Amino acid sequence: MKRLFSKTYWADKDVEILLGTLLRYGVVLSSIVVLAGGAIYLIRHGHELPEYRAFAGPNNRWDNLPAILHGVWLGHGREIIQLGVVMLIGTPIARIIFSVFAFSVEKDYLYIVITLVVLGVITFSMLGGLGG
Repeated sequence: MKRLFSKTYWADKDVEILLGTLLRYGVVLSSIVVLAGGAIYLIRHGHELPEYRAFAGPNNRWDNLPAILHGVWLGHGREIIQLGVVMLIGTPIARIIFSVFAFSVEKDYLYIVITLVVLGVITFSMLGGLGG
């Protein structure tokens, strides 16, 4: 474990490989979740005809994480699809968080600050409530 936190372990090539692996696994895992949710949705609702005359508007079950997780717990296909989309959005955010960790091990303070600013902008844009 001591070797994991040494500066020589975190060479640039190693960090690039780990970041690429993180992104790859995040995309693959979120794709699997979306496909599973799509299959569940089609099994349960594939026979229904869509109603195009009435506009239903956005659904409150899909705009917050606790509601999505509750729907996933109940096995609803739409919420499982939405969880996959949230996981896909979270993959680059996990990459940024991992980059902060890697830069802090390397003691590269300029890149730590820049990465934290990027993370702050993303966090503010997601949680700031300015989306309308």
